[in-house]
Amino acid sequence: MARLTLSALDRASADPAIWREPDVHRAVLISGLTVLVSALAQLQDDLG
Repeated sequence: MARLTLSALDRASADPAIWREPDVHRAVLISGLTVLVSALAQLQDDLG
């Protein structure tokens, strides 16, 4: 998931106008939160 998000961000960075779209902001936020929650769950499993 993280690689897909980074790949999409890399492609989007070629078009600066895309950052004006609210849907892009939401997608980046949701993707980032998904990666964070997944990483925290793995960390919790490792520590528990």
